[in-house]
Amino acid sequence: MLDTPLAQVPTLSLTQQASDPQAFAAEFGASFQRYGFAIVADHGISKPLIERAWAETAALFALPHEEKRGYFKAGGGGARGYTPFKTEIAKGASAVDLKEFWHVGRELPAGHRYADSMAPNVWPARPETFRDTFLELFTAFDRAGDRLLSAIARYLGLAPDWFDPAVKDGNSVLRLLHYPPIPQDAEGVRAGAHEDINLITLLLGAEEAGLELLDRQTGQWMAIKPPEGAMVVNVGDMLQRLTNHLLPSTTHRVVNPPPERRGHSRYSMPFFLHPAPDFLIETLPATITADNANRYPTPITAHDYLHERLVEIGLIKK
Repeated sequence: MLDTPLAQVPTLSLTQQASDPQAFAAEFGASFQRYGFAIVADHGISKPLIERAWAETAALFALPHEEKRGYFKAGGGGARGYTPFKTEIAKGASAVDLKEFWHVGRELPAGHRYADSMAPNVWPARPETFRDTFLELFTAFDRAGDRLLSAIARYLGLAPDWFDPAVKDGNSVLRLLHYPPIPQDAEGVRAGAHEDINLITLLLGAEEAGLELLDRQTGQWMAIKPPEGAMVVNVGDMLQRLTNHLLPSTTHRVVNPPPERRGHSRYSMPFFLHPAPDFLIETLPATITADNANRYPTPITAHDYLHERLVEIGLIKK
């Protein structure tokens, strides 16, 4: 067993938001401010849909390598479709991550104004119901994300719908992750220490041991172990930048399992909630104080910021 101490990240119920939105926002925001993470139960994504998605994720990654490789788009930055094993590397790391993944993005109608900056989806021939399942799951994640962003807005003293125009038709990505079985002498870890790029990440599948956060107060790695079916939510760099580090994007990783679990695959499904490509990430005035000067006086669009970071992690080549 891994002996990393357990992070005391609270588990909150999203049902509380309906009865007492201010109290939920206060608890959710406080967890974000302390840890950069929160655990959310009763998130509204149905259990049958999640179970169907797990089954189809396993079936997808069990396909022959050449079949999966046929859905890899060279030069596409991993935006849609398949990204092979040992492609992504954490910023500043020396070894690539021990994972493969598939990206599903937002479906846009023909002629949409973001069509040039948001690639069309790539759909596999197998499993046959893959497209329907993951479009439904994408929508469910989107709705849960909107509710959580509303809580963040309340916590920051903004209108509850402040984020709505920012994320309307946003460039969010649903990532299906497969960490294959690994040998004892594997170089690197399943996912090196990193911060996420986006506003917030909503993660299913963290019940399997391995996810750890770096506690900023102690400098110690702490394990995250949510209750079954609960969602792990964390701050991304875009939200950190927007809030002038009031809400921190916490370093995290997925470590290799103990010997008795190395022969098992690990699956997870993070939903990276992004704003629209032309959203201007500009420091919120209320987060600039005498004790917290504006760290980012020059605004940047979400599209340009994303491109910079994809270059850093090796998904786009200079």
